[in-house]
Amino acid sequence: MSPPNSPPSGNSSMTRQTMLCPSRKVGTGNAHHFFGYYNKSNFDGTGQRLLAQQVPMRTADLTGREIAEVGFFDLANEDQFHVIGTTSTWNWQMGSQVQWLGGKNYRQIIYNTRRETPDTTRPYPEYRATIHDLDTGEDRHLPLPVYIVAPNGKAAFCVNYSRFQVTHPTICYRAWYGEPTLELAPEDDGIFRMDIETGRYELILSLADLKRFQNVPSMEKAIHWVTHMEMNPSSTRLLFIHRWTERVEDETCFLHRLFTCDPDGSNLRLLECSDHPLPQLEDNFDPNSVGTFDYEKSEYQISHPLWKGDDHVIVWGPHDGEIHYHLYNDVTGEAEVIGRGELNENGHMTYYNGGNWMLSDTYPDDVTDERFLFLWDSAKEQRIDIGVFKTDPNLGKENRCDLHPRWSADGKSVCIDSIHETERQLYIVDVSGIME
Repeated sequence: MSPPNSPPSGNSSMTRQTMLCPSRKVGTGNAHHFFGYYNKSNFDGTGQRLLAQQVPMRTADLTGREIAEVGFFDLANEDQFHVIGTTSTWNWQMGSQVQWLGGKNYRQIIYNTRRETPDTTRPYPEYRATIHDLDTGEDRHLPLPVYIVAPNGKAAFCVNYSRFQVTHPTICYRAWYGEPTLELAPEDDGIFRMDIETGRYELILSLADLKRFQNVPSMEKAIHWVTHMEMNPSSTRLLFIHRWTERVEDETCFLHRLFTCDPDGSNLRLLECSDHPLPQLEDNFDPNSVGTFDYEKSEYQISHPLWKGDDHVIVWGPHDGEIHYHLYNDVTGEAEVIGRGELNENGHMTYYNGGNWMLSDTYPDDVTDERFLFLWDSAKEQRIDIGVFKTDPNLGKENRCDLHPRWSADGKSVCIDSIHETERQLYIVDVSGIME
């Protein structure tokens, strides 16, 4: 595979507009708040409740002992924060994977927690998921920690957060009882499907399965893992990224494949593979030379995939020797470039209701530390910058605060995590003037 060409660095004045939208900080700022990832909305269906984690500190190198309060802001009642529980299984990028439980009319919330005593009969002994019912105030526990819940609320898909401790510490949970020994590509670890009602679970794809599927030589000595799982709106197809590397210390050495499959792991479909030579594996490698965002700007990275409707996947990654926002047809495997010449860097992208509007952001500028929040009008092929937010470059890789923009159900508001006013807080951006 020939090296992809980076997209042009310039921006077309013909297709970009700036329409800075009003934004407001949520809450009083007596504590620090954040939600986490871009792949699910923290708004409920009415737009009145906003999920978040609450912590006393702006930043910290997490040890697994830090407690986060999980709850929601009542936007209709002076942003009062309601705590529903606490957890020590969280990180700055994804939080505790707190999310509204689909199919329950936004009356149940699921998030990851830690068992007081490890259950060695389970694949991940320290970790589990907790469901909180807003009507009864009761909690119910599930045996595995969740990564994503299907939109129909019937199943969750689960991976090994301890494997992230080795491969991708930014999104791991730190163990209390010692990190487990990890095989490179075991038969008994990979993607689990867990039934929400019964808690029954099964391994639908092992890491050994993935290694065997269209194997390439770079996999043989590498450690393997799965990340970025997402279900399509009808809950009929799962997407995920399979990654492997011989050098976990340097994320530019990660290799990537983009897959989709049925909820039981069948009908596995490979959409993209970024396998390529790795000169970085030389013995004189200095891990301190790798910048915080070098990985996110790699010309080989496949990252941040999300469904556009049931049959298309938007992702940042290489295809046919070029790296762009690409839209893949899950049925035909064909890929088209989105925003050629204008959308020139990696971001966290989400389509509104499967439609023409795409929301995304940028990583910090190397000089100004500014991140852009923008909309992409697919009908007009036009980028509209709706906000500019600075970050603190001293936070580092694991403690950084990406914007991770998320739509409200009515498409009139966007929620971001940001630290541009020193505190780590949630902000709501009003995009109704553009969307209407």
